[in-house]
Parts: sequence; structure tokens; C-alpha cells
Amino acid sequence: MKRIIAQARKELTQVFRDKLTVALALVLPLILLALLGTALSFSVKGVAVVVQDYDRSPLSRQYIDLLGASLTFRVVPAEPGKRPEEMMSSEQARAVVVIPENFERDYLRGQSAEVQWLLDAVDANTANSMRGQAAALTNAFAAQLNVAADTKPAIKAETRMWYNPGASSRKFIGPGAFAVVLALFPPLLAALAMSREGEQKTILQVYVSSISAHEFLLGKIAAYFIIAAAEWVLALLVSIPLFDLKIAGDPTPLLVGTALYFFCNVSFGVMVGVSIPNQAAAIQAVAGVQFLLSFLLSGFIFPVSNIPAGIRWISAFVPARYFIELARDGFVRGGGWPAVWHAPLMLALVGTFFFLKAWRKMRHMQVEA
Repeated sequence: MKRIIAQARKELTQVFRDKLTVALALVLPLILLALLGTALSFSVKGVAVVVQDYDRSPLSRQYIDLLGASLTFRVVPAEPGKRPEEMMSSEQARAVVVIPENFERDYLRGQSAEVQWLLDAVDANTANSMRGQAAALTNAFAAQLNVAADTKPAIKAETRMWYNPGASSRKFIGPGAFAVVLALFPPLLAALAMSREGEQKTILQVYVSSISAHEFLLGKIAAYFIIAAAEWVLALLVSIPLFDLKIAGDPTPLLVGTALYFFCNVSFGVMVGVSIPNQAAAIQAVAGVQFLLSFLLSGFIFPVSNIPAGIRWISAFVPARYFIELARDGFVRGGGWPAVWHAPLMLALVGTFFFLKAWRKMRHMQVEA
């Protein structure tokens, strides 16, 4: 234990001696966290819509006023001599609403009054969101007319948002960004430290010393575990006001999972550093594998179940996938151990696998030396 503590202390001394490394460890994650939190948004707002009103009746103007009052759509005037479809093809508008003649007359006669929506579907996600909002607004408009006519709909659906009542995308992105940031910097620093030992041949001093392979690796892991914990505290202080987060329910799964997530990430960095004794290659390996997989295959942007089955199995080895489950449960849902018991277990298994791979490689190198 004394040799592990001495190794960790020596590593921390080296890190804090270099101001650039300290900035990389503590400041850069906060900048990346703020960028991810503010640049990513799943809300569709202010979409330009051109309305072609052939009816020009009070009812059609009432419908247009409703569109203009929504957060999703922004009614833009049609340019003289230019058809609405041309405005959509020139990206001056993302949707066209056509209100046909006799729109009000059909409604007053009790007939179905139709409105046509043409949506720019180049961006399929935005188009689907616009379609849902258009249907919701039209239904709300019809409900208002029913109330005015003192008629009740046959079925009335009452919808409530659970866990995230305001349907804020920040509460979805925040915990995910938290996990992605912590997935990059602790393993990157650990990989650089280990690969530097191999590149500068200072690892030979370790081989001829009395310290064993697992003591050396645990000392390295302990040092970068402490740095990861400092990053976690700073990131938490930034995330709570930035993403409007608060602890929901039992926090112990999140705290236990956080410690295992640190062990997992740092062990991965150590494994990369032991396997690749070249700093540039080690950076590429961590950035290309750990960060990219954490970004794409962890459920940060879209659910894991949406990933094609042929590559979905890779996500089982991505630690960020399990930490995102823990963070979203701890900060938003509050299900506690019954809901996320498997996530800390998987983090422990994956972290142990990374550590054993590093230990096996290091042990062979010591024997060969």
C-alpha cells in the first residue's frame, strides 16, 4: 500500500508541476461541458412558415394568428410574384401552409375544413417534429372552436409529462454531456502518462525497481482517479445551474457508479498507455475510441435501442452508456437501485477487464526486462 501511495503522490506531483496539464485536466472539461450543453438542443423553434390563404376569412386569419403565436413556427410574408414552393426551395421558409377557399364555409356547415401543410423533409428529425407540432396546433385550434360552439369531443386526452414536466431538452443533454466530458480527459491524461514512460524509456526504472506491476498500475490509477474526482466536482458545480439539475431520489447509485466510472475510464487510459508507447498514437486511440464511442454509442444523442443491431453490441463495452443511465436516473428520474442496479455492476466488470488487460501487458514487459 505504501508503494501505491508513493506512486500516486509522485504522479500527482508531476501533473501539478505542469500548468498546461492542470489546465487540460480541470479547465478544458468545463469548456467542453458548456459547449455541449449550449450548442446541442432537440427543440425546434422559430421555423419559418409561409401561409397561402385563399379563403381570407376571419376563421382562416384566426388559424394564422395561432401559428404566429407558437414557439415552433414563425409566419413569414410571401414575396410578391414568388410562389411559396419557391421560397421553400430557396430555404427562405421550411414549411408552407395552404388554406383553401371555403375553409370557413365548410366549418360553419359542419363539414371537414382541410388545411394542407408542405414540410421541408431534408432534415427528417426536424420535419417529424414540425409534423407533430402542426398536428398539435391544429387539434388545439379545433378544440377551441368546439368550446366556442359548446360541443364536447367524444374523447379528450389529458397528457402529463413525468420526471421532466417542462420537457426541457437540457435535462436530457446535461447528464449525457457530464458523462461524455468525464469519458475523455481522465483516460487521456492517464494514457499520456503511461505512454510517456514507454516513449522516454523511464519505464525501465520501474522494471528494475521492487514495485510490482499491479502496484505501479494502481498508483497511476489512484492519481488520475483523484484528478477525475476534482473534474467531477467542478463539472457538477457548472452543470447544476447550467442544466437546471438537482438530485432526484436516492443518490447512492449515482455516487457508487461515479467511483466505478472513474476506475473504468482511468483503467482504459492506463491500458492504452501500456499498449502504445507513443504519446501521439495514444491520444488518437483515446480520442478515437473512448470519446467517439461515448458520443455515438452511449445513448447520449439517441437511444441505444435505435442503434442498428449489427453494431449495438459494441455499446455494451462503452462505460459512458452505463454512467449516462445512472446520471439521468440520479438527476431526472429518481428510480434508485431497483431501476439501475445493473449499471454499477457492468461498470465494475468493464473496468476490471481494462485493468487486467493493462496488468497482463505490464507483467509481461517486466518479465522480459
